[in-house]
Amino acid sequence: MQALEELRRRDPVKRAIIVGAGIVAVILVWITSLMVQKMSVNGEIAGLEQRIQSGSKDYKQVLDNQANLVAGRQKLTSLHQLSTNRFLMGNLLDALQKSSIDNLQLTKFKVDQSYVIYEGTKNTTNESGATIMGKPATSTEKITLTLSARDTGPVPGDAIARYQAALSHNPYMHSLMPNRTNDFRLTTSLTPQSDPDGRTFVSFTLEARLPDKTR
Repeated sequence: MQALEELRRRDPVKRAIIVGAGIVAVILVWITSLMVQKMSVNGEIAGLEQRIQSGSKDYKQVLDNQANLVAGRQKLTSLHQLSTNRFLMGNLLDALQKSSIDNLQLTKFKVDQSYVIYEGTKNTTNESGATIMGKPATSTEKITLTLSARDTGPVPGDAIARYQAALSHNPYMHSLMPNRTNDFRLTTSLTPQSDPDGRTFVSFTLEARLPDKTR
């Protein structure tokens, strides 16, 4: 009986089963460990994705704020230019008064002022989410001055050149048309006429176009 018991203990099949069960247990433990690690890694990945998404939103918000800031500064600059560079009729009248000469009478003046409006473009977003700045709306100011006068000097017509020079060298007129000569050009032919008292005079018209200003 003792010999049979010893033989049973040495049964290779039983030993193989025991070893196999041990290996299966080790594999199960290893698989469980891998699953736990995978769940941990997935959690870390999900956290990183949330941080990336949050960072992308913050980055886009920063770009949008920057674009709004630039647009606001452009508007302030345009308003400042409009307030400091606008055409003032009072300054023109003062300049005309200070540019008067003897034997010449200003009978009429006209200011033609028009604006050409160019529409702006809105900000856009490219494929990467970055903001592309649009162009602000602009307007181009066009001004033409027309002066009608009468030369009643001893030699009618001789005062025209002196009047043109007086206008061109006036500080305010010069600021409107810097780096120019003969700003006011003669646009009418000189035809001597006589008034009811028999005095001869010449009526003429001068015209000046100011440089266009885009704001």
